[in-house]
Amino acid sequence: MDIKITSSAFEEGGLIPPKYTCDGADISPPLQWETVPEATKSIALISDDPDAPMGTWVHWVLFNLPADTTQLNENIPPDENLPNGARQGITDFGRIGYGGPCPPSGTHRYFFKIYALDTELDLTAGAAKSDLLNAMAGHILAEGQLMGKYKRQ
Repeated sequence: MDIKITSSAFEEGGLIPPKYTCDGADISPPLQWETVPEATKSIALISDDPDAPMGTWVHWVLFNLPADTTQLNENIPPDENLPNGARQGITDFGRIGYGGPCPPSGTHRYFFKIYALDTELDLTAGAAKSDLLNAMAGHILAEGQLMGKYKRQ
């Protein structure tokens, strides 16, 4: 099953507004997704840039969102633990929470990937993308992705 994920800030394959990048306020964009499978126990999100010079660069790691969550408002605070019980991991910027696009050169693609899981994950806040991927193995019921692009001015 695929989950359709969208943003009111940019379209699939479109340009991410500077507000959500290192050239602006560097806040997380608003995201919405369709209903997840009935058996979903939690939702996870990974945002990364596969076009980074040193390999895929991780921009956001978020997990244990409640199963009934269907959107994230813009500007999710960079807290390890969020009021709804979700936890945030560490990015390749070396910090917790969202880190916006900041490509050194050229146009890069940024993927926002959502996962519906059949369990809550036994991971502590500050987990890395690799920890999240390992913990999700065998538990993904459905997934979806939204891709936006950004080039620094």
